[in-house]
Amino acid sequence: MVHPWHDISPGKKVPQQFDAVVEIPLGSNVKYELEKETGLIKLDRVLYSAVYYPANYGFIPRTLAEDGDPLDVLVLCQESVLPLVVINARAIGMMIMTDAGVLDHKIIAVATGDPEFNGYHEASEIPAHYLLMLRRFFQDYKQLERKVVDVEDICPAEDAYPVIDAALKRYAAKYGSARAV
Repeated sequence: MVHPWHDISPGKKVPQQFDAVVEIPLGSNVKYELEKETGLIKLDRVLYSAVYYPANYGFIPRTLAEDGDPLDVLVLCQESVLPLVVINARAIGMMIMTDAGVLDHKIIAVATGDPEFNGYHEASEIPAHYLLMLRRFFQDYKQLERKVVDVEDICPAEDAYPVIDAALKRYAAKYGSARAV
């Protein structure tokens, strides 16, 4: 069995472009999460608030974020993509978030195979309302759980690259090299 975190390569063009593994489809109100030990997707919870994921949500393989999880990525795409599907994506920005006092970066990317979004190269090119929805989702989705989340403004793509590089290095330092599939 292939482990989506350890066995899939992030690609040869990181940090600008990479393969992302989807955990949660666009439009879902179910929080699925990678089970780190097995590589399976498990149900974490149904969201407590009347909100839904505004993008396909997942992670960049072979990365380790500050929170101990793979680095999160929101992949903008016109279609909902099933969990464990790999999407080639290009970073266009980053949202800096603090979740329960822990830094939790969210890379914002576009699906390179989606003609509706693949022409965007910077988050600032995305319609302002769409970006507002991304931020608002993360500000609201844990409120009814009484959990504190702080979401800062959305940063440009160049701010995301060193975060991706650091997460790749953190992963390599902890896990070494993994086989590419």
